[in-house]
Amino acid sequence: MRRLEEVLRDWEAVIGLEVHTELTTLETKMFCNCRLSHDDEPNTNVCPVCLGMPGALPVPNRKAIQSIVMAGLATNCQIMRRSMFYRKHYFYPDMTKNFQTTQGPVAFCMHGYLDLEVEAAGARERPEWEDVAGDGKTPLSRAQDGSYVAPIRILRIHMEEDAAKLVHVGGEEGRITAATESLVDYNRCGTPLIELVTEPDLRTPEEARLFMEKLQQTFRTLGISDCSLENGSMRCDGNISLRRRGESALGTKTEMKNINSFKSLHDALEYEICRQAEALEEGGIIYQETRHWEPARRRTVVMRVKETADDYRLFPDPDLAPFELSDAFVEECRARIPELPDAKRDRYVAELSLKRKDAAILAADPAIASFFEDVLDGAETGLAPTIANVMVNLVPGHACLQPAQVRGLAGLLAEDSITFAQAREVLDLVDGSDADPVAMVDERGMRQVSDAGALEPIVDEVLGRCTDQVQQYRDGNRKVLGFLVGQCMKAAKGSGNPKLFNKLLAERLEA
Repeated sequence: MRRLEEVLRDWEAVIGLEVHTELTTLETKMFCNCRLSHDDEPNTNVCPVCLGMPGALPVPNRKAIQSIVMAGLATNCQIMRRSMFYRKHYFYPDMTKNFQTTQGPVAFCMHGYLDLEVEAAGARERPEWEDVAGDGKTPLSRAQDGSYVAPIRILRIHMEEDAAKLVHVGGEEGRITAATESLVDYNRCGTPLIELVTEPDLRTPEEARLFMEKLQQTFRTLGISDCSLENGSMRCDGNISLRRRGESALGTKTEMKNINSFKSLHDALEYEICRQAEALEEGGIIYQETRHWEPARRRTVVMRVKETADDYRLFPDPDLAPFELSDAFVEECRARIPELPDAKRDRYVAELSLKRKDAAILAADPAIASFFEDVLDGAETGLAPTIANVMVNLVPGHACLQPAQVRGLAGLLAEDSITFAQAREVLDLVDGSDADPVAMVDERGMRQVSDAGALEPIVDEVLGRCTDQVQQYRDGNRKVLGFLVGQCMKAAKGSGNPKLFNKLLAERLEA
């Protein structure tokens, strides 16, 4: 098959996502008082309501509805004041009552959007000359380096209940194919689940991956879910079709189910784009079907022919009255929304002078952002960029650091008392203890000499014996300066300030 970049010169990919997110931070299920859990013994958190026993009546979870309204407000959706639940019928052992309670044509949240910032590397998947967004009308905001902002419309976010968990014993990769038996755990059945459906505005696998990442960051910041793709609390279905460049009619789509990582989402879409292009170019037909991504074999395979809406026999649930959301309820939800990642990133850049990339990394995860702000508390003015540098490049992989330790280490780096390599060594030593990085640096004699008078004799000695490198520098080879700095550091037994060595060497070589 041809590579993605080659295919997208001739074909336009039309991608839409359906993102299912369990509201894992709630205590009980959607329509009953059974406890939410993922680790309990199978089938221990069930009752007549979630098992669909005759005569059992559902009662909606108010906190779940509060969570979905917050999700809608955070994604610029219109909050529909009146909506209702429907029964979506299908026959499969993961739902004992043979229907799923879900919302109908009008969901709690309708017609929103998210703006995607696609950086230069990812932007190369979209041809440079393509300057409109997925809706075919909105211009992309392109920067000189090729990066752009793409508005992705959200059709709806609706509430439904999750199905039970099926465990296929034996067979290949735990799939039902060739399994010796299948087990059902109804603990998950009835878990509050929100489904976000995008318009078909995404055009590249990278845009789809970035959309999922941004949605995960947003929902985690709201505190409505842990959004774990690995554990299945956030799952994604990707719908994709191709059409020739310049055409407006949509092609036949395929759907990829339950993708459980950002990489799998990108790779599955990339493969499917190339597969469909190859089939169409050879005169073949694309069938509307559901496919499964096999990461080990790096291919998609057919699961089943896609059902249509008529197959589900949707009708209003007679056991649940229509919902009327008051203005007061919506405003209560709005008041609970914390500062979202994009706003936090922009504040870090404007108020703390952080690099935009560092600010985005820190703002993306609420736990990391909270720790960063704890480190900032009590720090000297102007130390924030160095703290951010430490947080982004040194702290990952250290699980038990204290804010004061990170603050102290950043101070040492800011005053050039230690190198970045020494900072990494110090973090390894203090991780999981109450040790003070400043005291440890002094005890081990790691503090660097920053007195020019003490370092000048070393510089003179190195220049005197490295005459070949001195001549190379004066002939225009500026890279040799790094070698000379290394020689100075070696002569100083690692105690000299490399930045000061660099400055002193340059001054003498340019004289």
